[in-house]
This record gives sequence, C-alpha cells and structure tokens, in this order.
Amino acid sequence: MRRRDFIAGLGAAASPALWPRVALGQAVDRRRRVGVLMNYAPAQAEAQAYLAAFIQRLRQLGWIEGHNVRIDVRWNGGDVDLARTDAAELIDLMPDAILATEVTSAVPVVFVSGSDPGAPSFVASVKQQPGGAVTRFGSYDQSIAGKWLDLLKGLVTGLTRVAVMFNPDTAPQAQFFLQAVEAAAPSVGVATVAAPVRVSADIEATLATFARASGGGLILPDDSFTRLHSRLIAELAGRYRLPSIAAAAGFAKSGGLMDFGSIVDVVGQYRQAAGYVDRILNGWKAGDLPVQGADRYRFVINLGTAAALGLTVPLPLLGLADEVIDCDGAMSSWASARRRQRDRWRQVSSDRQCRSRASPTRQPRR
Repeated sequence: MRRRDFIAGLGAAASPALWPRVALGQAVDRRRRVGVLMNYAPAQAEAQAYLAAFIQRLRQLGWIEGHNVRIDVRWNGGDVDLARTDAAELIDLMPDAILATEVTSAVPVVFVSGSDPGAPSFVASVKQQPGGAVTRFGSYDQSIAGKWLDLLKGLVTGLTRVAVMFNPDTAPQAQFFLQAVEAAAPSVGVATVAAPVRVSADIEATLATFARASGGGLILPDDSFTRLHSRLIAELAGRYRLPSIAAAAGFAKSGGLMDFGSIVDVVGQYRQAAGYVDRILNGWKAGDLPVQGADRYRFVINLGTAAALGLTVPLPLLGLADEVIDCDGAMSSWASARRRQRDRWRQVSSDRQCRSRASPTRQPRR
C-alpha cells in the first residue's frame, strides 16, 4: 500500500484500532516499536487510564518499554487534521503495530470499543472469524439504531421527525447507523433527517434549523466529536425542545433525555488490545484473531430533562431503565430502586414523577 493512499484514506472514528506492520509490508526489527494514536486530550483522566492499562498489560506479556519495545504516543484531542498528521508521523517511524483511535476501511484494523461499521470490508461477522487482516472488540451493531428510535417514540407519542447528528470526519461509521434508522423509521411513522456537523458552531445552527418544525427528536450515534460536546448538545436540545437519545454513556447525566448503548469495559478492552498486539508482534495475523462483540446494554433516563420538556415518562418505559436520574441529578440504580415503593409511580405529569423521587423495579431483559 502506498503511504499517501494510507494517509489519504485515514478516517477519524471513535474506535481504537491496530495496524499490524506486516500488513504494511514492513520489515521486522530486532527491537519492536508500537505507535499509539489517542483520540483524546492528554489531560483526560480516563484516557490516561486506557493508555496505562494497555502499557501495563504489554509489560505483563514481556514487552518492557525502553528495553525490548518503544512506544510512541500521539494525542489529537479529537482534531481530525492533527490525527492525520500524527498518523503520518507514526508511519514514518515504521512501527510494528499501531494502536489507534482513527480507523479506515482501506487498511487492516483491530477495532477496540468501537461501533461496528456494518460493512463487509470491515468485519465479515461478529460471530465468526474476520476476513483478511481485520478484527475488533466491538461496542455496537446496526440493530441498536432501531432501539433508539423505539425508545424515543415510546416516550414522545407525537414524534414525527428525527435528526441523526454525527461528525462525518470523526464517525464515518455513523452513516450505517443513519441507514438503519432510515430503514426502521417508516414502521413507526417517523421521517429521518441527516444532521452532519463538523465544528461546534454547526451544532446550534443545525438544531435551530431542525427545530423550526414541530414533532422533532434527536439521535446521537457513537461519535467522539458528539461525546466531547455532549453537554452543549444536551443544553441546546433542551433549549430547542428536542427529546434526545445518545449511544454514549453519560449523555443523560449531562442533561440529555436518554442514553442507550452497550456496557463496555474500555480499560479492559485496552488490556485485551495489548494481548492482540503481543500476538501480532509474535507473528499472528490480525485476521486470525477472533472478533468479539458487545452483549450487554444499559438504558438511562433523566426525569429532570423529561419534566423540562413537559414529557410524562410511562411506567413501562421506566421499568426498562437500568438507571434513573432524578430532578436533582441524583442517579438511582435498579438495585436500589427495587427497595422503593413501586406504587408511588403513577402515570401523571413528569413534575409529579420528579417529586416522588422513586424509580421502578427493573423489568427482566428478554
């Protein structure tokens, strides 16, 4: 593969990936080198924890930084242009593998904590061995898009339109989730509008335009850009009276209406990624490593946001929630909620629900 083709094709999604050196046709050095592209700012504590877990696991596997491996880390803070520059610099260093938060269908990859792009060129099946030099630790598949729509419609009976907001540069895989929403929307009488944004100023302009007509709602697929701006999006969605749901954990806690997504131990996945790097450094092909998908999901709803939007949260929907955020911002887990009196919940106004400060018994998952 030509270097300029690699860099030109580099997309910026929210999914760490591994590019094995053998896939780039590079020779093997006696002392190994691993590049790391982090789609975070270095000041982010959680990102430092991810990197530390990765390095610690490599050490446990016998790869000691400064001894038999060198680790080059680049932080881009979600800046797409900087990510491409950093990728070019790392490729020039001729590493044996790259752990990255930028991925592209044009190169062999191992996804970690990312959305399943759903295209055959990425991964053949999450249940089978992947083809070529591709594998991943996944977080989502396209079927979750229908659940986002169902949850919004279940809460907002007058919903007739949904905007699907994402940054095409940082989440190219969001196009597949957009298509899934478009496919599911007619069955519930909802029209779908693509809402691409590339800079923070686009967010308000896009939401203000969309909100000019009534009956709107907002869906946020997994995207590092929208995660970084989750508080702003939640605030603007409230200002423009748009019920919202996001894939990213923490959106409801940031003031959004709901979030529904997979339960991911990101630190654990970075440790597992180190295991995959170890195998690649020992001669394995990425395509021979098994794909691992998500199988657990969490649903959180914010009653304060519902009240501000004038929405009544139905008891069955509350019964599905793993966590409920009260009007004062306190979060109740389903385990503690089971100890409360369920009959305090009645289908009355959201204000009454907020005053009750209780959450329902969690319903069994099917």
